[in-house]
Amino acid sequence: MAKQGYHHGNLRQALVEAALTLIESQGPQGFTLSDAAKSAGVTPAAVYRHFAGREDLIGECARQGFEIFADLMDHAYDDGKPTALRAFEATGRAYLAFARRFPGHYMAMFESGISLNAHPDLARAAERARAVFNRAADALSKHIPADKRPPASMFSAHVWAMSHGVVELYTRSAPGARAPFPPEELLETGIGIYLRGLGLVPADA
Repeated sequence: MAKQGYHHGNLRQALVEAALTLIESQGPQGFTLSDAAKSAGVTPAAVYRHFAGREDLIGECARQGFEIFADLMDHAYDDGKPTALRAFEATGRAYLAFARRFPGHYMAMFESGISLNAHPDLARAAERARAVFNRAADALSKHIPADKRPPASMFSAHVWAMSHGVVELYTRSAPGARAPFPPEELLETGIGIYLRGLGLVPADA
């Protein structure tokens, strides 16, 4: 690919897209800044016009991922419709859908070791995604007296962890690995068992 230098149309985003492709194929630690520059068709020196270094580039990939993730989660939640339980389950399914559709973003967000605290914009985007989970959890527990309901942030974090586990084991597992049941079914069943155990939904829900 011919070098395009500073005349590249949108070099910053081109570098992000190049990094996402490299992350997807080689993992977050499997490429260099020079690799990203080469994929984008520019010299390594041009990268520093937009990013302080490799971690900064990965951080931007993660930030954009969290923004997409939060939008997808918010769309899935749909203001709690048709019911608080169905909306809550929809956020879990959206998690799986995101991991499938945006593997490069997902790996940048959760597998790169990037520090949220070191990147304020990234931290804000991640918090927006968590807020959707927390809002869904809060709505699901409204029927329980405030002094007896579990903290919404606690069980939303548990469901987030459950979703993440299903993704890692079955949605993004090694080629040929097979889940005993469809990942969506595994997750929905697990969420149901967990919520019933907390008394958040009736046994026949």
